[in-house]
Amino acid sequence: MNTLRQSTKGFTLNSFFVTWIVTGIVVAAVVCTSCQPAEKAGEADSYAEDRALIEDLQARYMFALDFGDLDSYVATFTEDGILDIGEGEWRGRDSIKHILASIPRRNDTTATPETPELHPATGRHAIVNIVLKIEGDTAYGRAYWFHMSNDNPQRKANLTSYGHYEDVIVKVNGKWLFSRRKIFNEQVAKWAATAENPCW
Repeated sequence: MNTLRQSTKGFTLNSFFVTWIVTGIVVAAVVCTSCQPAEKAGEADSYAEDRALIEDLQARYMFALDFGDLDSYVATFTEDGILDIGEGEWRGRDSIKHILASIPRRNDTTATPETPELHPATGRHAIVNIVLKIEGDTAYGRAYWFHMSNDNPQRKANLTSYGHYEDVIVKVNGKWLFSRRKIFNEQVAKWAATAENPCW
């Protein structure tokens, strides 16, 4: 009986100490988590918010481009923003808008008596593999783009071109805008990228 009591007592004391030690470890972990990484958590939140806003900017750029909305398109740039499609730098919203407006639209494959139901062809851009380096109110971006079109008598979707962007993006009055966008297009030799990886 005495042996049993001693064993039970030992078990109870051991359980108490184990519980006490585990509780201490949990409390220490909670204290460390709440103290040290608060700054890093804030940085992560800031990066996530800025990244979301920049991705929104990039998407609005694409919609404006595809639907011929030049006012919304140039509004994605700063007032003195630069666009370079491979023909040199176009600087400023007014200049960018004027040059783009003067580019003649290519006629698409239209309906014929044999295909009267043929609707107007369209083109759509998409942006993928977005890499961003955000340093305060300036961000540096790299991303792939590609273009789909149905400009054919069957109105069948085809990949027609692709390339990548190299961007400098700045925050102006809390709003992210393109300060400089360089477009590389693999369909045209003089607009194509070099063999070197453009991403850091």
